[in-house]
Amino acid sequence: MLHESITAGEKDYSAIVSRMKAAGVTVIYLGGYHTEAGLIVRQSHDQGLKATLMSGDALVTKEFWSITGDSGEGTLMTFSPDPRKNPHAAKVVAEFKAENVEPEGYVLYTYGAVQTWAEAAKRAKSVEAAKVAAVLHKDKFPTVLGVLAFDKKGDVTAPGYVVYRWTKGDYDYAPGALATH
Repeated sequence: MLHESITAGEKDYSAIVSRMKAAGVTVIYLGGYHTEAGLIVRQSHDQGLKATLMSGDALVTKEFWSITGDSGEGTLMTFSPDPRKNPHAAKVVAEFKAENVEPEGYVLYTYGAVQTWAEAAKRAKSVEAAKVAAVLHKDKFPTVLGVLAFDKKGDVTAPGYVVYRWTKGDYDYAPGALATH
């Protein structure tokens, strides 16, 4: 096992890649953004390090693949289930695409959050935070994500995370990936 830190914004990660290669690393877990992840993947590939990168939702952007090219093949990441696949979102997805906007990443999650807040404000007949919060804590809300509600702690009751895999310039659920809470 090897534990290393990186400096965001750097362009050359070859030294850390060399250390990983010497250590026989087969899986790299990076808690960072797509730019650094993409550079690390590409530089690993260039040095012959055949490790799989796994990261979080910061890789849910086509910009990652634009940095890695084919060396990004097989990269894994975690993110919530893709709301573009949700039938509740079909109309909104079509509207975004008609405007040449791919609603990837957090686009539909943000849309659903605004839908929820707007509906709660409507039901509360107010935009005062305390009144809207009271409605949010007791009601359910239809959104592009499906029906949303909040538990006793105030956490959203929505599907948890799925593992995605980058393949041929796109990402989709990894084989056997299951949503969890």
